[in-house]
Amino acid sequence: MQNSGNPYREETNSIREQTPRSAEREHSAPIFMTSSFVFESAEQARAMFAEEIPGNIYTRFSNPNTDEFVRKMAALEHLEDGFATASGMSAIFTSMAALLKSGDHVVCARSVFGSTHQILTQIFPRWGIEFTYVDIADQYNWAKAFKPNTKMLFLETPSNPALDIIDLEHVGKICKQANVLLNVDNCFCTPVLQKPADFGADIVIHSATKYIDGQGRALGGVILARKDLMKEIRFFARHTGPALSPFNAWLFSKSLETLEIRMLRHSENALRIAEKLQGHAELEKVIYPFLPDHPGYALAKKQMTHGGGIVTLIVKGGIDRGRKFLDSLQMLSHTANLGDTRTIATHPASTTHSKLSDAERAAVGILPGMVRISVGIENADDVMADIEQALKASA
Repeated sequence: MQNSGNPYREETNSIREQTPRSAEREHSAPIFMTSSFVFESAEQARAMFAEEIPGNIYTRFSNPNTDEFVRKMAALEHLEDGFATASGMSAIFTSMAALLKSGDHVVCARSVFGSTHQILTQIFPRWGIEFTYVDIADQYNWAKAFKPNTKMLFLETPSNPALDIIDLEHVGKICKQANVLLNVDNCFCTPVLQKPADFGADIVIHSATKYIDGQGRALGGVILARKDLMKEIRFFARHTGPALSPFNAWLFSKSLETLEIRMLRHSENALRIAEKLQGHAELEKVIYPFLPDHPGYALAKKQMTHGGGIVTLIVKGGIDRGRKFLDSLQMLSHTANLGDTRTIATHPASTTHSKLSDAERAAVGILPGMVRISVGIENADDVMADIEQALKASA
């Protein structure tokens, strides 16, 4: 994967960067639905397999569609190279497993997605890889968790679903001082709202299934990093096979053309709804990074351009009331996804984070009455009306 070097601003490059036009003179990039590529000679085949010359060999390794998508994402995230994967979780797993070995130690922010928790607690111990969880509330003391064998620090900010904010600049500095790789899940923000590499992140991963696609159509992920790290990651991915399909890569690349305007609308709607719901009689709390009463408000304003599309509600009455609220929604979708153009409501304690114990959920602020709202780009008044009627109906 080579960066194009286009002289335009990054939002223009996310639209104009494209696979070289073929003899057919197409305006929109075609879909290269092929498993393999033809060699012009036996010598060319040998040289490509020996990595002496660039070129596509097999879609599990590379494909024009995945390359175009990765070029765009690398430019947006201010990183050099990348690899597109079949899902967000395959991106998380590959970004770790490719760079870790038996005897290594990982430090991880305690508030991470449920499947990431399973990798750390259930899979890595089988391979002799240790981990230590650190609390976001204690983030300025995380360096104390580093050991001589610590290889990586993994985090997501804002966290899912409690929306805690981690100081990326501080974490970037302590990782650099300790020669520890900083791996950041930037799914909630996308590069439109936050660029972790600007604060010292070595690796940035995304579930492209979410905001990158933006319409709930396709599974995918992407790993972005410096070229030296991507050499190891690409070797691992090439031989373990988590490759993204060309069709999904084509979808994601086209979706990037509207990413900025979508993220601005998601953020505008979410802030408006969060502000309107503050102080609601049926809610214990409204959590949103750009609300002034959020503990990480100043930090969020420093490292994020907008507050994002997720609003977290703590409904009075606990788990039973929370479920009744979900069942009372009429327009909002009840599904486990997020980042869609359509607004989605989810009960994390019984779905996305159900594999955590009660104590583990409590430790990261996932309360029984918590409902995560992924605010879409519909008219905000319609979204608000559905939330208000569901709160009234479930009272």
